[in-house]
Amino acid sequence: MRSSNPVFSRRGFSRDNGGYAQFDAQQHQQAGAATNPYATNPYATDPTTGMPQAAPRTNAMTIDDVVSRTAMTLGTVVLTATLAWVLLPVDPANLGKSYGIAIVAGLVAFALAMVQAFKRKAVPALILGYAAFEGVFLGVISAAVSTYLSPGVVIQAVMGTMCVFASVLFAYKMGWIRVTRRFYGFVMAAAMGFMLLMVANLLFSVFGGGDGLGFRSGGLGLLFGAIGVILGACFLALDFKQVEDGVAYGAPREEAWLAAFGLTMTLVWIYMEMLRIFSILSGDD
Repeated sequence: MRSSNPVFSRRGFSRDNGGYAQFDAQQHQQAGAATNPYATNPYATDPTTGMPQAAPRTNAMTIDDVVSRTAMTLGTVVLTATLAWVLLPVDPANLGKSYGIAIVAGLVAFALAMVQAFKRKAVPALILGYAAFEGVFLGVISAAVSTYLSPGVVIQAVMGTMCVFASVLFAYKMGWIRVTRRFYGFVMAAAMGFMLLMVANLLFSVFGGGDGLGFRSGGLGLLFGAIGVILGACFLALDFKQVEDGVAYGAPREEAWLAAFGLTMTLVWIYMEMLRIFSILSGDD
């Protein structure tokens, strides 16, 4: 099962066509492996003997590794967001400057995310750098929303994001959410459609002014915000599956950074959609 997350999708958190989870640190060498880039799993048991195919790794990733790395990346996001909120006031006199810094920070964060996504190994400096610049972007945007709409909007978005995370984790652990190939395909198709609509809306807003096609304001804004949150929840389920497979089948410990990176990206997505929803409900547009 390949992840929707660009971080995980290039690595060996996967299941083959027979349903056996796999992990191998080396990329495939055989033709046809485009659908399964990690053709063997030296850490799984031999199906004929029931014995391990290879000795377990001593540096295998654990849940504690994922939790600690995720705490570091999210902590960095929160820290830089707080600093941006305090040091970059969004009063009318400095509004243009603050927004300019936010846009630059967002672009840098996107660039760092793309560089890491195409790396074969985790680079903690890139991941933490992404978290830092993403935090600056979120801090300025959150401060602007809080200043010009309602101080409670940001808290509502944070609490909403935490509730979505906790709910999906609980549902996943209880087995209410089953990550299958069909589930994966549906989520990816829906995500592609959603992103295409958002890009079209952005282009219309840039060249036509206003909110473009109206997908991010009013009643349609609420609808598409809700769809965005649901997609984010589905991404979380996919990410949980990839982490579970990685831990169960001997992913190297460095992959914990990638797990943290992917989870952080998904949580940022959910937070932004939550912020949009509560902004509209608070009287925006």
